[in-house]
Amino acid sequence: MAPDLNDLKYLRYSICVSGAAAGPTVKADHEMAEELGRAIAHSGHILTTGATVGLPYFAARGAKEEGGTSIGFSPAGSLREHVHKYRLPYDVFDFINFTGLTYVGRDLYLVQSSDAILTIGGRFGSLHEFTSALEAHKPCGVLLGSGGTADAIPDLMKLLPPPQNDLVIYDTDPDRLVRKMVKILDEKYKDMHDEFSHHDMHWFLRETSTSPPPHAG
Repeated sequence: MAPDLNDLKYLRYSICVSGAAAGPTVKADHEMAEELGRAIAHSGHILTTGATVGLPYFAARGAKEEGGTSIGFSPAGSLREHVHKYRLPYDVFDFINFTGLTYVGRDLYLVQSSDAILTIGGRFGSLHEFTSALEAHKPCGVLLGSGGTADAIPDLMKLLPPPQNDLVIYDTDPDRLVRKMVKILDEKYKDMHDEFSHHDMHWFLRETSTSPPPHAG
């Protein structure tokens, strides 16, 4: 059952779907990418992608078809550059963050702006996002059987065991992978869930407050 999004105390996680923009895994995995997007939307959380074509696009389309929220992080600095220079889509996003950081900087910004990363298929760009997420201590989910980067990750983890090995989970089913990741994030933010359920965390809405928050302009 999807959560009540009208509950102001409900935490919505930003879950990134990382995958190939082109290549054989796009044709093979586009339906699974849509399933990932739909599962994230159905869980009540927010899908983030690189605002690009291929598997991230299909994930974003799946999220929108399910009535979810889709946010894209573009390498471009403007809508005009996004469409005409990079030739990237705009139709399946509720909001596009025009980072102006090109692809390498966009990847890092996308990872830092997401609570978790899910890898499906993928090439070197997806590997960059995966390793960046591990270095940033973000939980990572890998959809096994989708080829490309996703299926190479288990071997890489054995050859180059990272200190954050426990942050990586695997599954062959998109819906199960999302459910596992949400459970991990619920545990990670358990202290905040507890605070929200017992206390009013919306200090900025209190009419009785006369003091500005720290570092207020």
